[in-house]
Amino acid sequence: MAAHDPVPVEDIDYEVLPPNFTAWENMLAGGFAGVAEHSVMYPVDMLKTRLQVLKPAEGGLYTGMHQAFWKIRRIEGIRSMWKGVSSVIVGAGPAHALYFLTYEAVKHAMGGNNSGHHPLAGAVSGACATIASDALMNPFDVIKQRMQVHGSMYRSIRQCTKSVYQNEGLRAFYISYPTTISMTVPFTALQFSAYGSISQYLNPSRDYNPTTHMVAGGLAGGLAAALTTPLDVIKTLLQTRGSAKDNELRHAKGMFDAAAIIKRQHGYGGFFRGLQPRILTTVPSTAIC
Repeated sequence: MAAHDPVPVEDIDYEVLPPNFTAWENMLAGGFAGVAEHSVMYPVDMLKTRLQVLKPAEGGLYTGMHQAFWKIRRIEGIRSMWKGVSSVIVGAGPAHALYFLTYEAVKHAMGGNNSGHHPLAGAVSGACATIASDALMNPFDVIKQRMQVHGSMYRSIRQCTKSVYQNEGLRAFYISYPTTISMTVPFTALQFSAYGSISQYLNPSRDYNPTTHMVAGGLAGGLAAALTTPLDVIKTLLQTRGSAKDNELRHAKGMFDAAAIIKRQHGYGGFFRGLQPRILTTVPSTAIC
């Protein structure tokens, strides 16, 4: 090689993990991403829960996200928008750590870390990751939503956990798990396959570009959130049924029974309650994550 010739530069795909990237580093990165994602967007998530509750306690009926925000702020105070966030902080770290560990392990096994476009590897690894992480996160999500609903008297994770367990048993923490899986598996598969495709379209050269990274993640998350909102409404019904005043809601037996109740009480429109805050929560959350 002549002295004036340029030194060849290795072509590096910045989204592919280095071979010495350990499982613990993966879990730590995922844990921080999960806590940041859920904590930043928590007030909007709280609005989504309030709007999805079918027959709230007196004073908890809202006509839309904007009206709900100002009503809650005026009557309950701005601090109430963060009620239950401790459950997310405690649960999201370990759950997302497990999520990203599973995701990268399956992605690597399917060749997703090799150069090129691998949408199938992204979809399958995302689905496997969410099955594992939701098993850990589901009880924390139940506690979170029980503390978010209007009129909730719970002041701590411990108090809520103890009350739900004593009054409804262990099953209350997992009655929504089949619905959660039915929602998050297609959500995650859609999100990661769309993310890979959008990233490829926006940044075909795969140069280091955090803005493109976040835009692709946000758009993919928003699309997946919109398509899976009906299942999210069913999940909310099952997770808050113990706080419901309506006898039919209180005794919902599972996903299909809950779906029938929503259809009977609110028609097909009931399956899209909270659509706007769900999308507004998910777009920046997935971009951050």
